[in-house]
Amino acid sequence: MNAELEKLVEQITDQIVARLRSERVHDSNGVDYADCSPHTLACALNAGASRIGLAWGQRGAASADVAGYIDHTLLKPEATREEIEKLCQEARAFNFASVCVNPTWVKECAYNLRGSPVKVCAVVGFPLGATLADVKAYETRRAVFDGATEIDMVINIGALKSGDDATVRRDIGVVVEAAHEGCAIVKVIIETALLTDDEKVRACQAAKSAGADFVKTSTGFSKGGATVADIALMRRVVGSELGVKASGGVKSMADARAMVEAGATRIGASVGVKIAQEAAGSKSNGRAPAGY
Repeated sequence: MNAELEKLVEQITDQIVARLRSERVHDSNGVDYADCSPHTLACALNAGASRIGLAWGQRGAASADVAGYIDHTLLKPEATREEIEKLCQEARAFNFASVCVNPTWVKECAYNLRGSPVKVCAVVGFPLGATLADVKAYETRRAVFDGATEIDMVINIGALKSGDDATVRRDIGVVVEAAHEGCAIVKVIIETALLTDDEKVRACQAAKSAGADFVKTSTGFSKGGATVADIALMRRVVGSELGVKASGGVKSMADARAMVEAGATRIGASVGVKIAQEAAGSKSNGRAPAGY
């Protein structure tokens, strides 16, 4: 019965993709679904396709759209349940792309965001990336089981710097496989502050060859965060096939705009409310709108 159901789902997906290819369907922000594989299409829809490939100054986008780029983030180890609940309330109020939290809070966030388009993003192998690959795979499956639809994993940085790209690809690949089983997308954190430009290129190539959906600059727990130069480099390496997430040190609307113009399609920020309020032209007070 399961085999028959899987075959039916595959047939339906193939028909949808074939129709999209024949009709050259675009969404309102210019995403071309005719070029999507069945898995890419599913993940694009799961991630919120209107956020993919969107850039200020193109296709009529306004600065107020910035909220849809933001992963509203709270990863400090001392975060309390009350703070997590507030994070979710703010994400609902501003319609952020996701909340990004440690795995222990995934179930709580999924409950608080039920009925909302805001996704739940869990970090894996965080923040050092030195966890064994099979442990990262388990973390991923458990996070997806608890309600995560996005996974931000940290690569094996030591393996990369040792020239062991095969281990890096496997490390990413097992997480991608585990996440894609539940149609969760994977953002690969390469921790740019610790890498040379050559290592950044190799890390992005490993993420792309392993089937990841995004590459991401930083954990925010190392000695540096996102830079415009790193975003531009990562975009050149992955092309248009993967998303690029700027994370760490994005503190203002100006920072966010610069990252997007360099090629970022997602922004990780703990000050998402401030950025969204700046984008809307309101006074930034770090609070959600009244009555949310």
